[in-house]
Amino acid sequence: MGFKKIIEEKSDKSWGMYIPNLSIDCVIFGFHDTILKVLVVKMKGNNLWALPGGYILKTENIEVAANRILQQRTGANNIYLQQFRVFSDLNRSEGFFEEFENTIWNKQRFLSVGFYALVDFSTVNLVVDDLSDACEWKSVDELPQLMMDHKSIFDKALITLRKQLNYKPIGFNLLPEKFTMPEIQKLYEIILGKKLNRGNFFRKMLRYDILIKLDESRKGGAHKAPDLYKFDVEKYQMALKNGLNEGW
Repeated sequence: MGFKKIIEEKSDKSWGMYIPNLSIDCVIFGFHDTILKVLVVKMKGNNLWALPGGYILKTENIEVAANRILQQRTGANNIYLQQFRVFSDLNRSEGFFEEFENTIWNKQRFLSVGFYALVDFSTVNLVVDDLSDACEWKSVDELPQLMMDHKSIFDKALITLRKQLNYKPIGFNLLPEKFTMPEIQKLYEIILGKKLNRGNFFRKMLRYDILIKLDESRKGGAHKAPDLYKFDVEKYQMALKNGLNEGW
């Protein structure tokens, strides 16, 4: 069944199920092979890609809806999720749905609540639904053409993530359970888009007191094997709640 037909068939049901004029768009970040990636969806029968999104059931609050949308798309649980902005420009979606009747649910004016999420790349099981042809990870530096205002939503999410590094810890949802200090430094550098001094980074991370040094090291390579660390989950959660005492 084609995209237009599916939208038309879902429209009547959507009017009864969801809160009118309010939607959710999610920027889902993952870290793999030293590349920061974002999850995008290729719309059915269209060359445009989109951020994962959806609508809010009349029986749920916004955060529950965002978690449901992410779980349906990725299969991942315990996702770090952060609301960051409402996108409310006029005619955000009219152009994309211009071939539809004005009574179609998707063609109405929607204010979209933007969330960004940080997920463990290895735990994600991508799901292609009936409105999409593909669901893929793309490097943040090589995004395909995005529909509607989704590029603007992505840009704002990345800026927000960079700002968050100045007062909250990042990494628990992006790195494997055990990692080296150079690996977490590489993650911070990629998110920030700049190089960080190795010695200063190590000292600052240790001052944050959110890491546990393990009695093991990363095997392999000609040089001295780097020490392995993991996050102290309790202290990490406290830092998320209370903030860090200095930025980058």
